[in-house]
Order: sequence, then structure tokens, then C-alpha cells
Amino acid sequence: MLIRIDHATTYTYQQAPRFIIQMLRLTPRASEGQHVRRWDIETDVDARLRRSEDAFGNIVHALYVDAPTERLTIRVNGEVETTDLAGAVRMGSERLSPLVYLRETPLTARDGDIAALAASHHQGGRLDGLHHLMRTIYTEMSFEIGATTASHTAAEALKLRRGVCQDYAHLFISAARCMGVPARYVSGHLFRSDGLSSQDAAHAWAEAYVEELGWVGFDPANGVCPTDAYVRVAVGLDYLGAAPVRGSSYGGGAEHLSVRLDVRDARAQPHQQQGQQQA
Repeated sequence: MLIRIDHATTYTYQQAPRFIIQMLRLTPRASEGQHVRRWDIETDVDARLRRSEDAFGNIVHALYVDAPTERLTIRVNGEVETTDLAGAVRMGSERLSPLVYLRETPLTARDGDIAALAASHHQGGRLDGLHHLMRTIYTEMSFEIGATTASHTAAEALKLRRGVCQDYAHLFISAARCMGVPARYVSGHLFRSDGLSSQDAAHAWAEAYVEELGWVGFDPANGVCPTDAYVRVAVGLDYLGAAPVRGSSYGGGAEHLSVRLDVRDARAQPHQQQGQQQA
């Protein structure tokens, strides 16, 4: 599938800050499952961008704005050709040992309920247990925008039985680590099966390390393993390590964040346009 992405993040400041710095994890890496045909980052103000890689191997752009501005838009757009690998992740060499991803974080800290959830999926083969865990979370949680915030933990989301893709991913990661399985957070994009291209936010899922297979993706928010409808962008121990945009400003007042995202099948677009003209 050839997936076209147009993603804009806009900050509006009550009072123009003197200095802004943002860390952008918005650029996907090439792998066996995805080929980045084109990818651009741009802003609507005079800014400096410095590209590097973090400890997890993510492509990171440090963005600096050193002049007062009341509004900043960061836009990425590009095309990624994807291949369905049945959830398998084949990235070549990894920077870190899988054991690093057994590390607990505040957002993925286990409690008694998560330990019980993990224990109920610990029997049988590791891969079967992870699939069962994904289906259980998908079935027992309700997807509800606004029920949680970015600071809610996996344990809090489980108690609520509600949340968004970030919460589903954190819960899966916490339970998998409790089972002794290295697991990590993934941020990226999803081409929706209903064809609706306009979305409110980027997507998130999890990956778990299975010794016979390597890293395998699990999307508990949708109850499936990632297919060619997914574009993988960044990974981390939790959301904070893979957040698309994260940073701070100095000398300004309150800020408002808005996101506009369009994810579409680039190859289907000409046919849709032709059909509209004929109609």
C-alpha cells in the first residue's frame, strides 16, 4: 500500500514566548516493511532544524525558534510504501538489547490488577499468550476520547476500563513485561479500513519481543496485529519516549494545541477523483 500522510501540529500562544524548543519524532525509518518515498518537515515561522537519532534509533529533529511568535505550525507530509508482514518487525540491527524493554516506567507501572491480567495469559506459548492478551484488552476496554489524558497510567486506564490507543498500548506493555516479555510503545499512523482519511491524532500500538520471531506488533485498540495499513514512526519505553512532538517554550503564557491529520491511500486517490468527476 502507498500511504500519503499530511500531519500538522499548531501551537497558539496567549503571549508570544521568547524561545521555543521542540523535539520532533515525526519521521519514519525505512525497514523491510516500509519504504519512505518522500518525507518533508516544514514550519510557518523562521526556525532551525537539527536532525539526529536518539537511543532507541528514532529519527529526531530538534526545532528551535528564537524569535517571539504567537503561533507555530509544524507540518510533515510524505508517502510511505508499506508491505504486510503479519505483524513482524524487521528493522535490521537494533541499538538496544530487548531486555531494556522490560524496564518499568511511571506510565506502565504494574499494580495488582495488571499482575492478575498478566497471570491469566501466562500459560501456553508466548506468542499465543500475547495474542490472547491483546484480544482481552480489546474486548474489556472501551475506546472513549476524553476519558483519559496523556498523563494517565496503564493501571488507571484499566480501572476506568476506558481510554484511547495510548492507554491500550500502555496496558498491553505493562502486562507483557509482567509476563517477562520485553515490550515497547510505538507511535505512527493508521490508514483506516473505513477509508476516512481525516483523523484527530496519530495512532499508537505496542511491540513485544518473541525469541523465535523477533519484534512483533500488537494493536490492542483494534484487536489486530499491524498490517500494511500501518506506518511505524517511533518507539520508546512508553508514550514519552515516542511522542510525535514534545518540548517547551520560555517567556510565554498559556498555549493551545491543535492537530490536523490526513492519512489516505495514495494509489486510490486518482480513482476516487475520476469517480467524482463522472458523477
